[in-house]
Amino acid sequence: MRKKILALTMVGSMCVATASAQLGGIVYDPTNYQNALLRYFQLQQQFLQLQQSYALAVQMARNLQNMPARYRSQFSMWRNGTALDTYGNTAGWITDVNTGVLGGGYQQATTELRAYEPDYLASMDPVELSRVESQYASVELADGADRTAMAAIGAMRENAPNLQEQLGNLENDSLSGDPDLNTEVSVLNKINAADVLTVRSVQDTNKLLASLLEIQTVLAKQQREATANAINADIARRATVAGNLAGVTSTLTGSLQGFRLP
Repeated sequence: MRKKILALTMVGSMCVATASAQLGGIVYDPTNYQNALLRYFQLQQQFLQLQQSYALAVQMARNLQNMPARYRSQFSMWRNGTALDTYGNTAGWITDVNTGVLGGGYQQATTELRAYEPDYLASMDPVELSRVESQYASVELADGADRTAMAAIGAMRENAPNLQEQLGNLENDSLSGDPDLNTEVSVLNKINAADVLTVRSVQDTNKLLASLLEIQTVLAKQQREATANAINADIARRATVAGNLAGVTSTLTGSLQGFRLP
């Protein structure tokens, strides 16, 4: 009888607890409570990380104060070529090296290379003709190299004001405190613009170096020509001396053999 009463009591208690939970009563679940605490801790850590990220972003977004006064500097300007024109033969040269558009300035400022008459060329032996033709080639190559260098220098001087303006714009944008000019995209754009200007400058430098190399090559040809002419002249002199000496020796030998005392 007692066992029946105890069983009925336990069943009744379970029914009451179930009914309380269904009608809005609080049921304590240790596992859910532990998970909720863990989630709350994770949210706190994320919030702290967001605060640190925000503080770092604010720090990185700050501009240096008074950047133009701190970093702006003056650079030398491109100067155009100048020269006196006492006899009226330098103005064209100056115009050519200042604009890059070649006119007759080079010819006016240099001595005219005249040509041999055909009869003179026809009377030359092959060695002398080769020497004359080589000398003509040296002068004509030097003229071409000089004119190329003049064109390169003139083009750089002609474009110098525009390049200076672009560099000034880039400098102003880089030193500006305007937030629109200091966004991540704006900074990348300025870096790209600076890289392009650098490549352009390197390209102009390479043009000048190529012109200088061409001039040095022509000078090397002229030096080789002078050395080769000296060697050839020495070879010809030695051959002539050997022939003359042989003639003198044979004549002297015949004279001595034919000599008779009176």
